[in-house]
Amino acid sequence: MVMKKTIRTLRADEIECRVQKVTEKGCILLIYKDARVDMRILDETFGVDGWQRTHEVINGNLFCNIEIWSDEKKCWIKKQDVGTESNTEKEKGEASDSFKRAGFNVGIGRELYSSPFIWINLNESEIKKNTQGKLQLISSIKFVVTSIKYDENRDIAELVISDNNGNVRYTFRGSKTATEKPKEREEAKKAQEVPDLELEMAIADIKRCKNIEDLQELWNQTPQYQSNKKFIAAVNVAKKQLQK
Repeated sequence: MVMKKTIRTLRADEIECRVQKVTEKGCILLIYKDARVDMRILDETFGVDGWQRTHEVINGNLFCNIEIWSDEKKCWIKKQDVGTESNTEKEKGEASDSFKRAGFNVGIGRELYSSPFIWINLNESEIKKNTQGKLQLISSIKFVVTSIKYDENRDIAELVISDNNGNVRYTFRGSKTATEKPKEREEAKKAQEVPDLELEMAIADIKRCKNIEDLQELWNQTPQYQSNKKFIAAVNVAKKQLQK
């Protein structure tokens, strides 16, 4: 029987942070991977001759194909996705983005989709206005993922983000961690369970938030739900609507 190869989860040093939005009180961060991570993991998992990459244009959009050789089926297994252009080099940006998206389809970095809502409180000295009057982070401040752990479902269970001065700026710890034993995970899960009615009331409060600050305040006031997937999903939906 041919053993299937498992793609590992991303290490902290393979995850990058991008500022999505800056307000007068703080900023929203997104975590992501770059194309070099995909190439490295494909090489180490399948070998340099065990995968191949091609691009094709479909209906005017650039798609990337990642093909992996299957010893069991004796053929190439293809995963495909489309890219979006960058603000600088259109063709290069589309090619890189489509490759990273195809990498998600293969399974590389898919755990990033379980990321919690990441809000960083900022001091006035860390924020400035650009020439268009839009708030942005000063160039001397950068954020990095310093620690990450996953649960048995490969979802993010713990996440620590620091600035480039070594100061911890964000910490997330769910009810399950990669280091807990099964019995301990079950006890932690039971300890954080809440009645469905209370959860629905909290989700209703999310929908009533008028801005990102209100959403962040509600998040800070409800730590008992911060590992609940339904609650996190509602927060992410509200976040997108408030950013429009």
